[in-house]
Amino acid sequence: MERCYGIRHHGPGSARATVRALDEQQPDIVLVEGPPEADELVRWAADEALQPPVALLGYATDDPRRAAYWPFAVFSPEWQAIRWAVARGVPVRFIDLPYALQVGPSPEPGADADEPAPRVRPVDPIGELAAAAGYDDSERWWEDVVEHRELPAFEAIAEAMAAIRASAPEDPRDLLREAHMRTVLRQVRRTHRSIAIVCGAWHVPALTAKVPATHDAALLKGRRKGKVTFTWVPWTYGRLASWRGYGAGVSSPGWYHHLFTAGGGTGGDVVARWLVDAAGVLREEGVPTSSAHVIEAVRLAEALAALRGRPLAGLSELTEASLSVLCEGDELRLRLIDRRLVVGERLGAVPDDMPTTPLARDLAAQQRSLRLKPEALERELDLDLRRPIDLGRSRLLHRLRLLGVPWGEPAEGRRNTGTFRETWALCWQPEFAVALIDAGAHGTTVVAAASAQVVGRAREATVLAEVTALVEACLVADLADAFGPVLRALDTRAALDTDVAHLLAAVPALARTLRYGDVRGTDVGALRSVTTGLLGRACAGLPAAVVALSDEAAAELRTHVDGAHGAVGLLDDADLRERWLDTLAGLVERDDLHGLLAGRLTRLLHDAQRLDRAETGLRMARALSVGVAPAAGAAWVEGFLAGGGLLLVHDPELLSLVDGWLAGLGAEAFTEAMPLLRRTFGTFAEPERRAIGERVRGGGAAPATTEDGVDHELAERALPALSALLGREVTA
Repeated sequence: MERCYGIRHHGPGSARATVRALDEQQPDIVLVEGPPEADELVRWAADEALQPPVALLGYATDDPRRAAYWPFAVFSPEWQAIRWAVARGVPVRFIDLPYALQVGPSPEPGADADEPAPRVRPVDPIGELAAAAGYDDSERWWEDVVEHRELPAFEAIAEAMAAIRASAPEDPRDLLREAHMRTVLRQVRRTHRSIAIVCGAWHVPALTAKVPATHDAALLKGRRKGKVTFTWVPWTYGRLASWRGYGAGVSSPGWYHHLFTAGGGTGGDVVARWLVDAAGVLREEGVPTSSAHVIEAVRLAEALAALRGRPLAGLSELTEASLSVLCEGDELRLRLIDRRLVVGERLGAVPDDMPTTPLARDLAAQQRSLRLKPEALERELDLDLRRPIDLGRSRLLHRLRLLGVPWGEPAEGRRNTGTFRETWALCWQPEFAVALIDAGAHGTTVVAAASAQVVGRAREATVLAEVTALVEACLVADLADAFGPVLRALDTRAALDTDVAHLLAAVPALARTLRYGDVRGTDVGALRSVTTGLLGRACAGLPAAVVALSDEAAAELRTHVDGAHGAVGLLDDADLRERWLDTLAGLVERDDLHGLLAGRLTRLLHDAQRLDRAETGLRMARALSVGVAPAAGAAWVEGFLAGGGLLLVHDPELLSLVDGWLAGLGAEAFTEAMPLLRRTFGTFAEPERRAIGERVRGGGAAPATTEDGVDHELAERALPALSALLGREVTA
């Protein structure tokens, strides 16, 4: 007896029907659509540690970047068929076109050897059937006909697919795959009598048709195999929802998981339990959701299903009920339910002894020892580098980033290399498995592979800043073996590079390394002379580098000067700091200096107390005088105020100068200067802009102060609140 079960990939109704059909047939072999090179991995399905969603990962042995995935969820019919067979000791074979033929040289010009799945078919069979049934939504039709029904519909689906294929154009890749499937089927018929075939419904007509063996042999002739390797890897529901590879994906894997595991796919339990879970998601986020909400949402979903003639409330009815009742019309809350439930945040798992690369095994061991479990859900991780376990976690995350595995990303706005704390955003992606295989060529452990990567990149770097960034990477990732070679590459590149911008760009990373090396226990003594030499060469080259700059070049140089100035502040070297400030003081006196740089250097010298308030005001007055072009004056102001406007808030004289200059501009000059000024003031924090506006509205006058510099009137207004805080009474 031979039966062909046409299924939909990742369909819970198809999965339940497949298991019932196998129980009835009791075949002595099960053939499943999938890569035959993975036949040896089928036995792992009996291991409870292999928890879906998982995927078969296949890659070219000589080039791991040429890889493909075959995902399986718990509700995938293929997975259920495999589990049924291994639990009963029934042989299982994959019968799809070998992946080795797809990565090998192809006789087809322009064929894509990296894609294991067929290209988009000329027709959408499910869409065609839904349209014929009067449905405008193919997903809703499939749920009504298959997912919400108890009885298998294999014969009806096969008949429908045969009718569609009879008049539809064929995909050449499908024909090739089906030729191989029929070839395997002929071989199996010689040794087995009861055969079950689980494959995509589209292929059923081709596998049951009478096709001569010579026809299939001619299609497969001349194709050469490449060398491939297969293993199981964890998968995620989020990736399954966006998957466009083998068998495609489903837009609502979390919903399909619920359909498969709750109530057998029918009955009110499916609806009620789904809405209970949705209410739980909202409660976790602090949204008050009562049992009354759930009861009313269930009633609404069931009423909508009845009005639409559906056997059971589907995802569309549950979504509408959730939005109306649970979310009270709030789309943001609904998106939360969609992410957490409809798509889901489930991450699969594979056994610890699964065959894999030494690098992946080393990473798994470190994840266990550091108690850092991979998760599909993005989460924030705060690290205190004074704790050994957190320091180890930081080093591991930095090393993985160097290997092209960004499991952790430094949290924007919260990461500060100069403190004992780091904040990371963690989210594990299935594709990292391929990156680990690729990185395995550089070493068998994470630290060895990262060290080799850094040394290789340092030798190939053509820009000095690239090498200095790698020096910092050696520090944060604790790559002691790579530090020496990278430092030698830095010496070589620094000796050859004469571009002042490159020299300045290299200083910040080196300064951070010197300043905070003791936080991580790294010896950075050999780096000090290199940093000092680079900054000295930059100081010597700056006077020539500021001549005849365009606006773009001036903006770039200002950025590098800001970075170097901040770096000098980190270094515990008073002589070096004085030399740097002397260089800036010499530049600011030049008449040919670009306005943007002139304003910026004036601000830096003012903040360093090299220029007092009177001298700073005089320089601003000259830069904003009538004889200076409005665009040049605006550039000076932009450079001076870059990074914050608190100076204008606390220095009414400078604010008055800027205000007076703006008020004196003519209409044409004002229009010319406005874009630069808007860009400058747009970078200020909202409280700063508000305070400046209030000062200007009040005439920009200085507060009434006494000789001691205290505004007594303002202080008296604060006394009642201060006294109340201290528990003292104020007498009139």
